[in-house]
Amino acid sequence: MPLRLLPFLLVVFVTLSCEQKDTLPILSKAENADGQTVYKAIPDFTFINQDSQLVTPATFEGKAYIADFFFTSCPTICPIMSQNMLGLYEAYADEPRLAFLSHTIDPARDTVAMLKHYATNLGVEDQRWHFVTGPKDSLYAIADDYFNVVVEDPTLPDGFDHSGRFVLIDPRGYIRSYCNGTQPNEVEAFKKDIENLLHEMENPDTAH
Repeated sequence: MPLRLLPFLLVVFVTLSCEQKDTLPILSKAENADGQTVYKAIPDFTFINQDSQLVTPATFEGKAYIADFFFTSCPTICPIMSQNMLGLYEAYADEPRLAFLSHTIDPARDTVAMLKHYATNLGVEDQRWHFVTGPKDSLYAIADDYFNVVVEDPTLPDGFDHSGRFVLIDPRGYIRSYCNGTQPNEVEAFKKDIENLLHEMENPDTAH
């Protein structure tokens, strides 16, 4: 092969590699404005994390993050979700552009100290994963924006009913992907969407 062709082939290879990345759709709530689809970002919020620090959208400036809803005394799906989220947290240990946000749905019992204990037991020791609490109304209202179902149900043994979704949010506050956080196969497939979003963040011209 003539050496003069190598630069050309390298450009073709890089181009094809980039084209293999899928552009994720925006899955956020939307409304029609003058014939245009306008997507709604996750609304402003202020919660407090396991280290007594305020967590707001500014906490995730320039970052993507994965959100879920749980409570520390949950005996059913939450332990499974936490372990699967921990797997993602560990898989992206060297990726500063990806953060994690877990909201309690039981703020009466999940104090800052309880959330700290829970995070420590999982092995979370840095500021990439925030376990947050706040006013119950605020927590339950924002769950709907993340397409998570959260309700109190006294007929259930643990008193709550909630979905186990992991939701991927881009730096603009838009939902780009989600999966069932209790299903390891779905969480594994979810990684591809995370990779695609991180690639998009490197190449903003590919964004919606």
